Amino acid sequence: MKGLKRGSCAIVGVAESDLGKVAEGLSPLDLMAQAVVRALDDCGLKTSDVDALFSAATQSRMPTLALTEYLGIRPNYGDSTYLGGSSFMTHLAHAQAAIEAGLCEVAVIAYGSTLRTAGRTGAVVRDFNPYESPYKPFLPSSAYALAASRHMHLYGTRREHLAEVAVAARLWALLNPAAWEKEPLTAEQVLGSRMVSYPLSVRDCCLVTDGGGAVVVTSAARARHLRKPPVYVLGCGESQAHQTISNMPDLTVTAARESGAAAYAMAGLKPADVDVREIYDAFTITTLLFLEDLGFCGKGEGGFFVADGKLRPGGTLPTNTNGGGLSYGHPGMYGLFLLIEAARQIRGECGERQVANCEVALAHGNGGVLASQSTVILGGTATV
Repeated sequence: MKGLKRGSCAIVGVAESDLGKVAEGLSPLDLMAQAVVRALDDCGLKTSDVDALFSAATQSRMPTLALTEYLGIRPNYGDSTYLGGSSFMTHLAHAQAAIEAGLCEVAVIAYGSTLRTAGRTGAVVRDFNPYESPYKPFLPSSAYALAASRHMHLYGTRREHLAEVAVAARLWALLNPAAWEKEPLTAEQVLGSRMVSYPLSVRDCCLVTDGGGAVVVTSAARARHLRKPPVYVLGCGESQAHQTISNMPDLTVTAARESGAAAYAMAGLKPADVDVREIYDAFTITTLLFLEDLGFCGKGEGGFFVADGKLRPGGTLPTNTNGGGLSYGHPGMYGLFLLIEAARQIRGECGERQVANCEVALAHGNGGVLASQSTVILGGTATV
């Protein structure tokens, strides 16, 4: 992102709240605060050290103000930029800009959701769209199904290719004690599961879970004196192309092409330099689209590219190593959890699912219906 300095800031603390289906009575704000306290403990800081809050939420109109009140702090800076699931990568770039400008020293990015326990009563009310709403699409699934159908028509992508994305995610989830899904999954089970919106079956769609997370960010200078090894922000990029799927210029090309290019340029790196990819997988088709648009394979090649199992544990392109939104968890907006997993991989904290010699990780967020894209490249100490 133009104006930001490579490696000037670092992620120093990460944590999840309780996940999956949480205790009755817990609110999204409870989960946010729980994650914040855990993330601060992860890096050895206290709530009194925090002078900036960043958040976006589906169940709170003013999440940063609510969290300020809940935690009893008085931040100098706050940001509630809302771009759907990509919001948190954008928050990280904004936090870096604020720290570089001297507006704050310790920023916390937080999210929490109880969509699973709240059920339909906690669902987000969608805007009326005169070009789509009269046709009663099953959103967001039908929107992503359009993209998948178009990709299949143009490039010969098959449902088996989409199923491989789901199977790879499940194999990673089986290595993650915090993942929601605990049972093995085969391609045949994906293909034979209940159809949601053709060509996407229920196993091509993300989970609906509760959960929260938090990330603590500070200057590189301060980061070197905290509890855990710094995870440096090497590159950031964002791009927004549309809001509604009927206005997407090309159903098979996302704004990740621009956000990724900006992040690579800032980082001075290229796709081949990335050791781990944490890519927003609300649906199996998004993984294919983003692998293409972020430069890991050519446009239209995604399905055949993943068919040999390279995304799986032990594969040549480890991707979504916590199990992703398809098998780890998806509490409404997922982007913050991608940053958490990327940071943990660089710090070497992932146990059975740890990717060896991980120095560079890419975390890519998607908001709306392939609408808002935000890419972050993180690196370990050897990269700065």
